[in-house]
Amino acid sequence: MSDVVVVGGGIAGLVIARKLLIEGKSVTLLEAGDRLGGSVSRHVVGGITLDAGAESFATRDGIVEAFVRDLGLGDEIVSPDPAGAWLQPAVGPAVPLPATSLLGIPGSPVAVDVIAVIGQSAALRAFSLDALLPGTVGAKAKTLGELVRRRMGDDVLEKLVAPIVNGVHSASPDDLDLDRVAPHLRAALRREGSLARAVRSLRAAAPAGTAVAGLRGGISRIVDVLVADLDRFGADIRLNTPVRSVTVGSATTDDDVLGGHIVVAASGVLAPLATPDRVVTLATLVVDQPLLNAAPRGTGVLVANGTPGIRAKALTHATAKWPWLAETAGGKHVLRLSYGEDPADLAEIARTDAASLLGVPIEPGAVVDFARVQWARTTAHEIAPEGVTLVGEGIAGTGLANIIGHSLTQGETVLSGLSE
Repeated sequence: MSDVVVVGGGIAGLVIARKLLIEGKSVTLLEAGDRLGGSVSRHVVGGITLDAGAESFATRDGIVEAFVRDLGLGDEIVSPDPAGAWLQPAVGPAVPLPATSLLGIPGSPVAVDVIAVIGQSAALRAFSLDALLPGTVGAKAKTLGELVRRRMGDDVLEKLVAPIVNGVHSASPDDLDLDRVAPHLRAALRREGSLARAVRSLRAAAPAGTAVAGLRGGISRIVDVLVADLDRFGADIRLNTPVRSVTVGSATTDDDVLGGHIVVAASGVLAPLATPDRVVTLATLVVDQPLLNAAPRGTGVLVANGTPGIRAKALTHATAKWPWLAETAGGKHVLRLSYGEDPADLAEIARTDAASLLGVPIEPGAVVDFARVQWARTTAHEIAPEGVTLVGEGIAGTGLANIIGHSLTQGETVLSGLSE
């Protein structure tokens, strides 16, 4: 019997297990698959080792950076190229993302770069609506979509916010909890009296180029250190061990019943089940095309819904975004495209989408290698019975900042309970 049994060896399970071990608790970690890390993983494409899932982390509140430094990887933190990404509107050519924005919400709705995306009439409506409404309007919105729609209207939501949120979080703004995806925005709205001013104040505190960071060598290095730490602190790690049921104080596998405080870090274990409600397919292309050396669309392109002829939701020009990766790639280019579907001919779709979005021909012969990875995403929350701790994306929200921060907080709660 361990002090704690952690069900699920994704990033949430690893983080809370490490915290408990450091505090002297014994931990058994059960993972249904044959490896640890969940969607934070790596693969080799075209001879280049790449992240197969998350390739950056949000820097807000410094949660992930502090954790990465605690892991001993602080000197490996890197910033993306400041050129920034572009947006492919549903109508018209691709344009650079507005310079002053937060998740696509403009700090100035009538700025030239905003008008280039949504048009002058929509920009004036958004400006007038947000400026005239009292600061209380939208302050109680539950979702990001509700807030933007009420303060700035449908055009800003659909043409600016939706493609950016879709590309970053693989979800609709109407499905994202406001306080999770933009933790300080509600308070800033109340303080500033308008959404545009709220965005400007938050951006002033976090200048352009600081929204995300990465790790030299890839985000998956976090998993390597976490697993090494679990081994060093004596965790009982059991791979290929699915958990069939959980009750207060015990987890049942095919071969055993394990006792201890139960932490569930995997979806589908508790009842009612939180079944995956969306699938994200990542297509990675390694190409040999010198015209891409100029990074014609900055660090990548986010795609508005309904863009004719394009099926990708977003494209990341990874070798333009991360200088360390460009050095590793030796002149080849790494392109990552995300999809909400998984067609059989994904390699060809990704190639033609990449050429259209980047404005550069990419012939079949220029493709050095291709890889397909698919991740399930869960929006619905499982309900933990009294005495069982729940962590992970389903409860914390998407993104390493949410998941790691929540797991560390829950670790403190578990420790408090064990000490009583």
